[in-house]
Amino acid sequence: MTYRILAALLALVVAASAPAAEKKRIEKAADLPRFTYKVNGKLDEVVRDPKLFAPFAAERKRDIQSILADYEIADAATLRGLHGELAALDFLAGDYAGARRELDRVKTLAEKPADKLLSGIQMRAILDAKAADGNADTPAYRDAVARDIAKVLAPMPYDVVKNDVSEMKERAEIISEALVLGRIREVIQPTVDKAGSLSSDMAPALTNARYAIVAVLPLKDKLADTYGSYLAAHKVEKADIWAARDVALEPGKPYTPVTIAVWDSGVDTKLFPNQVVMDGGKPAVIAFDKYSRPATGELYPVPDAMRAKVPELKATIKGFSDLQSNIDSPEATAVKKMLSGLKPDEYKSTVEQISMMGNYLHGTHVAGIALKGDPYAKLVVARIEFGYTLLPDPCPSDELAARDAAASQAYVDFLKANKVRVVNMSWGGDVQGYEHDLEVCGIGKTPDERKALARKYYDMSKNALTKAFASAPEILFVAAGGNENSDATFTESIPASIALPNLITVGAVDQAGDEASFTSYGPTVVVHANGYQVESVIPGGEKLAESGTSMAAPQVTNLAAKILAVNPTLTPPQVIAIIVATADKTADGRRTLINPKKAVAAAALRKAA
Repeated sequence: MTYRILAALLALVVAASAPAAEKKRIEKAADLPRFTYKVNGKLDEVVRDPKLFAPFAAERKRDIQSILADYEIADAATLRGLHGELAALDFLAGDYAGARRELDRVKTLAEKPADKLLSGIQMRAILDAKAADGNADTPAYRDAVARDIAKVLAPMPYDVVKNDVSEMKERAEIISEALVLGRIREVIQPTVDKAGSLSSDMAPALTNARYAIVAVLPLKDKLADTYGSYLAAHKVEKADIWAARDVALEPGKPYTPVTIAVWDSGVDTKLFPNQVVMDGGKPAVIAFDKYSRPATGELYPVPDAMRAKVPELKATIKGFSDLQSNIDSPEATAVKKMLSGLKPDEYKSTVEQISMMGNYLHGTHVAGIALKGDPYAKLVVARIEFGYTLLPDPCPSDELAARDAAASQAYVDFLKANKVRVVNMSWGGDVQGYEHDLEVCGIGKTPDERKALARKYYDMSKNALTKAFASAPEILFVAAGGNENSDATFTESIPASIALPNLITVGAVDQAGDEASFTSYGPTVVVHANGYQVESVIPGGEKLAESGTSMAAPQVTNLAAKILAVNPTLTPPQVIAIIVATADKTADGRRTLINPKKAVAAAALRKAA
């Protein structure tokens, strides 16, 4: 005993006198350390079986703690993710005090107003119920969780948390075991089978899946009812700040036609008569397929096997939109029923069909926002083909990266030839996306090899895009900030993180100007626009409300085109300056809300001067 006390005192003296080891600073997400995990058994069995899960969980916790101990991470979102995973691991290990400590750390890292209020609310309620009644299978336990959540939610400002609570209700309504385990079975398991190990990039999926099965699924109905009750008790429509700020240009005025391009998944140009730039009797279109090879057609190609399902899939997309808005529609009911009852062998086809339909609708929806209220805007289509399959197709390669880089310049050359003044880009990628695809495709023997290859392909893409944008200083490029609730610069999202005098990146807020739960941010995200449940048209002419920075960016494209219509002499940097100068900075400093009415008036006044 005396020896152990002396040893402990000596350790304290040494620790106090020795200089602290300097932490390595992480400035980019791609620079985080990588780990691999040997997993015994099938991954869905590991997720279900606490004995199989425990060895993986111990290794994963050790590695996360080593990252936090050895590295200074310059990104709150990454830190939230790491501490959030530790909270789940502690919970699953029965260390409820540890889980609470990690939840406290996550809460201190919250940045958005709603996140600060709602952070950890669900797990805390579960922990409290477990402390009161250790048997999680009883009605009393489930009632206790619901009561605790309701009690914490009750005094919260509805206008701040409404959107987030609606999304929490949506997740509870659609969750199912097949949905929780689907990606593990269809994507991660084949990857592990090829590599023989699980990467640290994919490891959180196992933690999240086990937590969902153990803690969330048994509470599915209670959670949906509790969040629904809070929303029903308030049922107040949030104020709309955009109607008063909007400006529509009247036809017949001495304004200048302005050509804009929607660089996206394609546009149903028939919906925009008299606003489409024609080339030899056909809409002016440039297109490349997912292999970065020249293609034809203005719309995203629907596979033959899915064409008959287009009306059904449109209804499914509407159902998701209604769920997000807490609208009890037939389409929302159908989506809840479909996903809640999803069978394991239905996961792949269901997710891929929904993803494909999302791509098909996306560009037209964006175009409708970009052209709204502006009879002087003329449309050019730059079609890009996004993948929709769970497994990458195509896989990254030197040849694909070279074709992709060449296509970037070809797009911009086409836009220049068609005298385009403003381009909307509601898409993006990052270096970790390349690394993920390399791993799933089985390319690269080690994490370091994949990291180097991913950096190579990413740099080729970013450099090509940057060079192409810079080659057209007369064009204003508008980028969506991203939907990852993270710093676009830290994650190196492109084009959102590119800094050029003729590029502006846009974040999303809702109709009241409150920050969207999903919107990314960072030094390049300089303005914010409505990107929450924005209604527009989709192929065929139906109306649909969708959310994302994809919907916020074309609001700025729309504004820029109106500014140029009333004052065509302005350069892209001057247009950006007017948009930023007339925007309203919020009290918290996080949002810069565009004001179209003020911006167009300022542009007209500048012309008059």
